[in-house]
Amino acid sequence: MNIVARWFKRNLSNPQIVFLGLLLLTVFTVVLFLGDMLTPVLASIVIAYLLEGLVGLLQRRGLPRLPSVVLVYLLFVLFVALVLIGVMPLLSRQVTDLVQQLPNMVSEGTRFLMDLPEHYPDLLTQAQIEELIAFMRAEAVAFGQQVLSWSLANVAGVITILVYLILMPILVFFFMKDKELILGWFRQYLPKHHGIAGHVWRDVDRQISNYIRGKAWEILIVWGASLVTFAAFGLKYAMLLSLLVGLSVIIPYIGAAVVTVPVLLVAWFQWGWSAEFAWLTLAYGIIQALDGNVLVPLIFSEVVNLHPVAIIVAILIFGGLWGFWGVFFAIPLATLVQAVLSAWPQPPEELETTA
Repeated sequence: MNIVARWFKRNLSNPQIVFLGLLLLTVFTVVLFLGDMLTPVLASIVIAYLLEGLVGLLQRRGLPRLPSVVLVYLLFVLFVALVLIGVMPLLSRQVTDLVQQLPNMVSEGTRFLMDLPEHYPDLLTQAQIEELIAFMRAEAVAFGQQVLSWSLANVAGVITILVYLILMPILVFFFMKDKELILGWFRQYLPKHHGIAGHVWRDVDRQISNYIRGKAWEILIVWGASLVTFAAFGLKYAMLLSLLVGLSVIIPYIGAAVVTVPVLLVAWFQWGWSAEFAWLTLAYGIIQALDGNVLVPLIFSEVVNLHPVAIIVAILIFGGLWGFWGVFFAIPLATLVQAVLSAWPQPPEELETTA
């Protein structure tokens, strides 16, 4: 009890520690309970962070802040428009085609499973295969029901998307244009002595901004490399699968393992156990290896200094608390924890006594 009492006395007597704790608790509470309502705001902040690097580059080249913001913003709007016009219709067609082909894929997969006991009688029995097929059919029915329920609620989803499409561009522009004004508004409510909180904020701000820009580049590079590879092999649904591979980098380790399943399944249904399937698997493995061993260290060399176990734990914890945004910001949030622990005042060393 004396140790606990001394800890509270030492830390709670420090106003900077109290302020930092209250600030973190307030942000945590707001995001936890208002995260869904603030989704367009959070997404707009992410996009503004993403574009701030280009704005800063133009400013360093001598262009004033406002023209830099307007130029970068217009380029971003043009990029989004090109994606919506050029990519979304193709994705829609590939998703529709894939859904239509699912029954044929299920039938072919069922025939393959039914033949397994004949080839491997010591490992699998007919009863086990039938139980597996029954389980897969039940899961398929449940998935179909979920799709149906989503389509019934699609009107509300469309309305929400339309609202986001109107609000988010406005928020992004003003977050970029009035960055210093917004930060100054927050600073006026800070106490005079907030050195620890300021140190943590500067560290986390640098980490988050670099992480978001690096993650955007990683998504685009992996998406492009996968698209070129899949298209060169003639893999069906190349755009859809390459986009999934690109987005899988948002979730380190886990995303790559999950997205491998549909890629290999589509390749197997298209070619079976053939040379094309083997070469595509090899090429896909090379892309994943280059991403994990070359691209990530190159882009995030100054950002990610966390053990893989810490990253996975952060994904599980923050993803469970805040869903998609928790998963997306798992590494920056883990970095925040690390920054707080690093900035936390260390207790004075006790003098050693000699007998």
